[in-house]
Amino acid sequence: MPKSPLINTIEVNGKPTLTFAGHAREAAELCKEAWLRSDLTELTSNGVPLCLPASTLTSRIANEGEMGTYREAAKEAKASDEILFAYLVELDGMPE
Repeated sequence: MPKSPLINTIEVNGKPTLTFAGHAREAAELCKEAWLRSDLTELTSNGVPLCLPASTLTSRIANEGEMGTYREAAKEAKASDEILFAYLVELDGMPE
């Protein structure tokens, strides 16, 4: 029986930045994905990119507060095959 996905947090330079549901291996692999780094470089919070080319991305199991943020986002999200990311930082230009 496969394990249920966990809610993981990706940190950028040690700052909790986003959460998503997946297995630990998926979380570690996601940190290596060029498309994620590119997306995070384009997104800003208070005018500062979430990620820079030299930033370090790491993953870990989300804490209770981060899990709550993910669950709230999941309730509001439309069904999709895409990975649901719940951001833990305020994004510029995004509706509340």
